[in-house]
This record gives sequence, structure tokens and C-alpha cells, in this order.
Amino acid sequence: MVRVSDLDASLDFYCDGLGLSVISRRDYEQGRFTLVMLAAPADRESVITSDAPQLELTYNWDPEDYRGGRNFGHLAYRVEDIYATCEQLMEKGIVINRPPRDGRMAFIRSPDNISIELLQNGEALPIREPWRSMSNTGEW
Repeated sequence: MVRVSDLDASLDFYCDGLGLSVISRRDYEQGRFTLVMLAAPADRESVITSDAPQLELTYNWDPEDYRGGRNFGHLAYRVEDIYATCEQLMEKGIVINRPPRDGRMAFIRSPDNISIELLQNGEALPIREPWRSMSNTGEW
């Protein structure tokens, strides 16, 4: 579970940016919060019948100051093409804090400053520019 301060920005990040799908969304008026369950596209169909991994976004309607980051640890997400994923995220204005210089791993941050590790599915891709020469930005 990850608490988010802006549900729309978080859904844009996790769904449009990382490619996760909304599995369910429930508003709890009495408790004043919304729960959104997300899954990777390959897991979408098996979520109902198995223990496929899901990410739960919790949005509390009353503003709170969330301090995430390295004390939280990080989420890890496998991608089919780490370079294409990082390009797509950069086009959306998302900073690549640790570029995939090795063709295998990158780090980004969510709108709530949660550290997210992107891992190349399978073997590392061949090392190439501009990724090889990119420096780290901020914390990851």
C-alpha cells in the first residue's frame, strides 16, 4: 500500500507512465478515503483467481503531509524495454533519478516521492547512449 496525496497525478504516473491497470476503485465516504488497486498488464486477468501482485493506492480525502522516500524502501517494477520506458517517462516530464546506464536498472520517484526501481525483464539490454553518459539526478 502506498498513500498518495493527489490521486489523479498518481494514477497518471502509475497507469499512463508505468502501464499499470486499475483493477478496482472504491470510495469510502464514512472513512473519507479511496482505495485503488492496480496490477501489471500481464497480471490483470489472473488477479481475481490468484495471488498476482497488486499495488494499493490509498487516497485520504483530508490533506495530509506524507514523507516517503528511502525510509519506505522502494517499489520494484519489471519492464519489457527499460530504455523505451525511461524515454516515455521523460516525455511525460518524469525525472530519471538513476538512468539505466547498465541496460538493466533505473530509479524514478512517484508524485509522492516514493522511490521506484525499474528493472529490465530478462537479460540487461546492450549499453548505449545517451543512457551510458547520463548522471544521477537527486536522490533515488
